[in-house]
Amino acid sequence: MTGAVIQAVHVPWQEAVIERIRRQTTSVSSFFLRPQNWRSFQAGQHLDVRLTAQDGYVAQRSYSVASAPGLEGLYELVVERLEGGEVSPFLHDVAKVGDTIEIRGPFGGHFAWNPEDGGPLLLIGGGSGIAPLMSILRHRAAVGTEILAVLLNAARTWDDVIFREELIELDAADANFTLLLSQSRDAAWRPQDAGRRIDLPLLKATLARLGAAPRLTFVCGSDRFVEAVTGHLLDLGLIPETIRTERFGG
Repeated sequence: MTGAVIQAVHVPWQEAVIERIRRQTTSVSSFFLRPQNWRSFQAGQHLDVRLTAQDGYVAQRSYSVASAPGLEGLYELVVERLEGGEVSPFLHDVAKVGDTIEIRGPFGGHFAWNPEDGGPLLLIGGGSGIAPLMSILRHRAAVGTEILAVLLNAARTWDDVIFREELIELDAADANFTLLLSQSRDAAWRPQDAGRRIDLPLLKATLARLGAAPRLTFVCGSDRFVEAVTGHLLDLGLIPETIRTERFGG
């Protein structure tokens, strides 16, 4: 944590224009930001977003970048509207295309992936935790790697699956990528999916679909989600040093 704070001190805040807003689900939207000064990033990293009210009150949150590193000039942030939140309601209810907000970053090295890191890759996301995993998958597709990858993505219902159509298209087009969906409040819409929460048997079956021990596993979601998933993965024999986690409160 200390290293991250020191790193942040030396990265200035800057304005970024909201160039596009895309609705993902009823409560989630993608915000495409064009900063004044572009900074390259690694798949999996995040940005800090800061809002300052007229009375001087400041609210700050971190959001993972969902776009691939090669999409120079734009950062795509996935934001879920949270009741009682300080930043997400403003972005969803007030912010519009052409507005500017303050950003800083990108930050994060532990949860980042580069092609030279290799695979196979096991990616597990819960809700908006799909954002950094999407950056990894898009980067993997852009560089044309044949690295095996499996994404197990959890959502409440079929309609809550963020990036659903893009992921299904990637699953169909890439023989080395497998998409598995876990829906806690909905029946499975595809034969390979599950109509329940992610549990140990589902993770065991997911590892079998990968066909080999993952070189790296990335898990992103709420605190409770990450704790439960990583605990099961350790029970299944994965080496702790190969598991990378990113979490948010809730």
